[in-house]
Amino acid sequence: MKPFPPGEYPVLVVGSGPGGLQASYCLRRLGVDHAVLSADDGPGGMFQRFPLFERLISWTHAGADAERGTREYELHDQNSLVADDPALGALVPGQLADGHRRPSRDEMVAAMRSFAERAPIPVRYECRWESTKQEDSAYVLATSDGEYRCRAAVFAIGMTQPWIPPIPGLELEQHYVNVDCAPDRYRGRRVVIVGKRNSAFEIGEAISRQGLRELTLVSPRSPDLGRLARSPLRPWYLTTYDEHVRGAPGRFVLNASVDRVEHREGGFVVHALDPTRSEPLLLEADDVIAATGFSTPLQDLPELGVATVREGRLPALSAFWESVTVPGLFFAGNVSDAAPGLRKHGVASLSTMVGGFRYNARVLARHLAETLFGMSSERPRIERDCISAFLLHELNHSPELAFQKGYLARVLRASDDEGAILDEGILPLEVFVDGSADGVAITLEFDAEETIRPVVYVRHDGVLHEELLAPHPLRRYDGQPYLEDVEKLLRPLLR
Repeated sequence: MKPFPPGEYPVLVVGSGPGGLQASYCLRRLGVDHAVLSADDGPGGMFQRFPLFERLISWTHAGADAERGTREYELHDQNSLVADDPALGALVPGQLADGHRRPSRDEMVAAMRSFAERAPIPVRYECRWESTKQEDSAYVLATSDGEYRCRAAVFAIGMTQPWIPPIPGLELEQHYVNVDCAPDRYRGRRVVIVGKRNSAFEIGEAISRQGLRELTLVSPRSPDLGRLARSPLRPWYLTTYDEHVRGAPGRFVLNASVDRVEHREGGFVVHALDPTRSEPLLLEADDVIAATGFSTPLQDLPELGVATVREGRLPALSAFWESVTVPGLFFAGNVSDAAPGLRKHGVASLSTMVGGFRYNARVLARHLAETLFGMSSERPRIERDCISAFLLHELNHSPELAFQKGYLARVLRASDDEGAILDEGILPLEVFVDGSADGVAITLEFDAEETIRPVVYVRHDGVLHEELLAPHPLRRYDGQPYLEDVEKLLRPLLR
């Protein structure tokens, strides 16, 4: 019998990919009653379909200086879901084929399935969310199985809807999701790929091995190769670019906007506008592929009032991943990338990837438990002579800070209770910076020169002070100079 029949639940989680599974696990650990609905027939979400050809761009290190399942091991593994029970952590390494450290989509699905079974996380599968309405203080989700009412909904629905820019002649049928993966599909053919981000380079790398005649990647912006450390683009997709800059015949990566795609008998002509040339570049092709990205399948949420960003592709979200215009609607998984954070030096969070949004889900679950249901989480008191060492330990060992640079922070709050310092846990940095409570937050960030730096934020008497600590080539922030710097910064707070 399927779990969660139609009815009323405090919280509804929509989706059974890694975002939905992680959110459900964290809610259940906190005692928040909820139901999980999914249109799929099993766990895995978008990993059941993507990436088409290549392994993921995120890594898992089989060998590590920490035991699998521990918090410290999470630093070595960007792909597994996280849990309080060590037996539920680090499930992706056990699925990896010998000789690999980047998982395939099948290996990810196997790890998600194992997590859902062991936790366990009950899900009502093959139950499709169809529409949404608001009645008084409740939301009503109509599904293929009936109506569900809730006080809050968490949509872990992924960025899975193909998006095509308004380029005449470029059609949805040519999108990345519809690429034919047959081994000889592109042999001897001329292919133009519109786009130069992850999916474009993934396709280019894969079909180049099929013996195609000519390959061209075209889009207005050049790939930001100087910022690979803080970009989701990874070097192992860049063979096509390398061949282009070295002058390999039939390999081109062009910085030009696509004006239109002209259909001709037996093929296409892509009209590309290069700002350095007076005449359009005419790219003849047997196949045109739109690697132009995805949007979130929001369905009728915009009609309900959910504001969107990025050309309507994502919901506009607060620091706690709540719709900024419709309170009570939250988002988990890679959609949480829509919460911009501070974006210092233009750096976005890693919320597009499991290694980032798994921690967002944990923070979101606690936020829901406390703000909507009055469940109080423990705030341990940190002894004053231990605070500096505690913060440095977080800089060195916290996977949340390492993966969500500049977005998540470890926060300590000064209490009115005889000057006590309380551990607020992991919170969005933006929440602390925009807040008013005295305390300290510590993060890892990229600076303007692409260097990873520890950063300390201290608020005393309502005045916020920000201090960048010195970088370390081995990212070890536990020496005496760091201890002295942190103690100096904390003195006004601890008087």
